[in-house]
Amino acid sequence: MLEKFRNIFKIPELRRRIFFTLAIFVIYRLGGHIPVPGINAGVLGQFFQERANTLFGLYDMFSGGNLRRATIFALGIMPYISASIILQLLATVFPALHRIQQMGEEGRKKITQWTRYGTVGISALQSLGVAAFLGGIQLGSQKVVMHPGLGFFFLTMITLTAGTVFIMWLGEQIDERGIGNGISLIIFIGIIDRFPYAFLDEFQLLRQGVRTLMAELFLLSVLVLTTAAVVLLTQGSRKIPVQYTKRVIGRKVYGGQATHIPLRVNTAGVMPIIFAQTIMFFPQTIATFVPAGGFQDWLNTAFRYDSYIYMSIYGLLIVFFTYFYTAVAFNPVDVASNLKKQGGMIPGVKPGKKTAEFLDNILTRITLPGSVFLALIAIFPTLMSKYTNTGFNLAQFYGGTGLLIVVGVALDTLQQIDSHLLMRHYDGLMKSGRLKGRRRM
Repeated sequence: MLEKFRNIFKIPELRRRIFFTLAIFVIYRLGGHIPVPGINAGVLGQFFQERANTLFGLYDMFSGGNLRRATIFALGIMPYISASIILQLLATVFPALHRIQQMGEEGRKKITQWTRYGTVGISALQSLGVAAFLGGIQLGSQKVVMHPGLGFFFLTMITLTAGTVFIMWLGEQIDERGIGNGISLIIFIGIIDRFPYAFLDEFQLLRQGVRTLMAELFLLSVLVLTTAAVVLLTQGSRKIPVQYTKRVIGRKVYGGQATHIPLRVNTAGVMPIIFAQTIMFFPQTIATFVPAGGFQDWLNTAFRYDSYIYMSIYGLLIVFFTYFYTAVAFNPVDVASNLKKQGGMIPGVKPGKKTAEFLDNILTRITLPGSVFLALIAIFPTLMSKYTNTGFNLAQFYGGTGLLIVVGVALDTLQQIDSHLLMRHYDGLMKSGRLKGRRRM
């Protein structure tokens, strides 16, 4: 394995791409420590510590902790993700936008440009909301914004919008000159940034005698097994065989090949958890703005993140959004139509409508266990924190949005590195010379 890692640095192009990506990470982390002017960081940090399990906590995770520090990257990459999701959903409603998506490289450039414009607009609106939000925070006699006013609002809007656009540009630079998916890697680095602090907390508990060495080893083994389960979920797929008929055009024979369509167990990825978390965090977020009393107490109790009511509704929402987003991401009718145009067919299934029904039936069946397992993975950190006295910093790595993103991005980046190695006739990172899920060419 060490020899295979050495091979990575024997390829000049791959070596340059890896070092360029690492340099972007350094720039991103440096920007994450430049605060917005006029902020009392201590008061803001205490506020977020008390609200780690609300919508603010979710947004802070995607910004890599920049929101709780009120840095120039406080909005993170979420406006870009929001703009991308909005365009994806609009494409399912407006046929004209759907046709643009299918125009190939030209259509992709148009969608990317519109996504950039949407990112700037969403960032401007969200930065105004963040400025108003920061201006209203007060713990006791201390305020987060030392000198609120029109100047603070304008400066915060310009600073945060420019920060988000700069992060978007960094992600595009990684796509063009680095290795891996730029936007995903920026989220990835923001999540694993908390990993050393989580292990430092566990080390302190071990040194103080609060937790035994066997208990720590047990928690570590559960973490490894959970990560392995998430890898299986991410890579799991049902292969549908496809046979292409032979066609003679002039003196050449086309087709006659056998291949397959991989239907993933988790086609929706991490999106169902994000949608479900967004909805489930609303009750407690609303509770922070309503007067103290019976209604606020009921919201805090019923929708506390470790309550059984919360976990049950949360799990059901994940199952629902898994089916919803799978329907958005994979259209059996389009796949069946493309197969028919290319002269392909599934053995034993008639082309056209019957093929679409067959694919839809298979996808529905494999999505059910995938969605249930996704719900269990999302709830597992809460169970670990509740029944094993695991700190929140470490518990979040036992599942949920963070672990799914980390595993998915890591696998995608390794696949790209593996492809570069194989193109230069070096062994891949795995024993077989390829990562599972990648076909031999």
